[in-house]
Amino acid sequence: MSQAATVRALIAQQARTQPQALYAVATEAADRIDYAGLQQQCQRVATLLLAQGTQPGDTVSLVMPNGLNTLRLLLGALHGGWCVNPVNLLSSAEQMRYVLDHSDCKLVIASPEWADTVRAVIATLARPVALLVCSADFNAAHDPLPENATATPDPAADAMALLMYTSGTTGVPKGVVLTQANLAANAHNISREHGLAPHDSVLAVLPLYHINAFAVTMLAPLAHGGSLAMPPRFSAGSFWQQATGSACTWINVVPTMISYLLEGATPPLESLRGIRFCRSASAALPPAHLQAFEARFGIGVIETMGLTETVAPAFSNPLEPALRKLGSVGRASGCEACVIDAALQPVPDGSTGEIAIRGPQVMRGYYKNAAATQASFTPDGWLRTGDLGHRDEDGFFFVTGRIKELIIKGGENIAPREIDEVLLRHPSVLDAAATGILDPHYGQEIMVCIVLREGQAADEAALRDFCATHLGRFKTPKVFHFVRDLPRGPSGKVQRLKLLDWVARSE
Repeated sequence: MSQAATVRALIAQQARTQPQALYAVATEAADRIDYAGLQQQCQRVATLLLAQGTQPGDTVSLVMPNGLNTLRLLLGALHGGWCVNPVNLLSSAEQMRYVLDHSDCKLVIASPEWADTVRAVIATLARPVALLVCSADFNAAHDPLPENATATPDPAADAMALLMYTSGTTGVPKGVVLTQANLAANAHNISREHGLAPHDSVLAVLPLYHINAFAVTMLAPLAHGGSLAMPPRFSAGSFWQQATGSACTWINVVPTMISYLLEGATPPLESLRGIRFCRSASAALPPAHLQAFEARFGIGVIETMGLTETVAPAFSNPLEPALRKLGSVGRASGCEACVIDAALQPVPDGSTGEIAIRGPQVMRGYYKNAAATQASFTPDGWLRTGDLGHRDEDGFFFVTGRIKELIIKGGENIAPREIDEVLLRHPSVLDAAATGILDPHYGQEIMVCIVLREGQAADEAALRDFCATHLGRFKTPKVFHFVRDLPRGPSGKVQRLKLLDWVARSE
């Protein structure tokens, strides 16, 4: 049997072979979806989208939290041939406006609590954009899908399917273009890498606007015929009860969640025996946290690594515990990977360079940004990750730093220049530079160094409120330092990696 190359083909295969098997269940509500029902509901979502004046090939943005109706809408749009653009709910209104404007979306579907914000944002756009308000948890009384179903043509494998925005080294996010084939390829890769089968179920606590949850917990079960259990959000206090109560066989988390679980209560270990492994991704997991988690809960941790540009994982440690390497992101998974030097030439094993990837899950490029697309690929088609690291003689990759200066807070990419640019808009701020600092929960938090204008005054509380207004609380710096000037290189560029030492010398 040939491997399904579109989301529609993945769903059709499961609806044909195991129609009554469970695909998704809500942990906090009486809502569940089997595979036959999923296929029918996807067809009804197509009718709904057509009624809103959109056509297959158009982009539809979603501003919605996790919930089974969010699953239905995302998968229904993909099934029908639309491109979906899940908007990060940590965005400020300004950031949301940029994404909705740049994405060329024709329709925004928002949950009720986001409706007013979205309505105000789209009112400022130069083109007309429709708004459909729909709750994240399906309720037939309030969010009825049409009973009839309109057939749409099968999406092409190379059709644009997902437009997801990710921060770069500049403050402007880039829209990553992923095709139906990209999504299907990594759904198969994830399932194969972790030995997943129809009896496997994952606790889906990560937000669907993040590529990890989108690919690993939503799409991968479609490839192996498994299921997911979805809480409305992550809660350290409820996590283990949700996992065991839903008979989950694996869990998918980020290091921030592991740190919170380590601080919480330990459930009876007997209740956790059905969980085969814990998958960690989106940021580096400190080896001490990995070892503490395994020792305390008796669940092995599989470290992986990927990018939005690769539909999440491109590297994974093996399923077999004895073969994993502590501190490594694993071997190339479903793709080729190498380490290259500044001249884009491969370096020997053990030598440090930039990690590069080539394979079926690698993005088409950045939306409406040919220059960034060209800069991200080598002439022979390798995606440049911006990560520094090396490969050992066994093919395991180790990440040792970043060429790009991203801050990774709780698995979310934050461009430090974005923080700088907002602070520079404050009338009292002459100069500003943000960087990441170690944090036990988030992996990294945000520190900013500020140079005030001569004769001007601004305290930390005022600047914190200013950042919260323009960046949102998640991207507001945790630590503020007032300095006389900033460390700069010969070209005048701020040397962010020296900021911590700079602050120490200034105090």
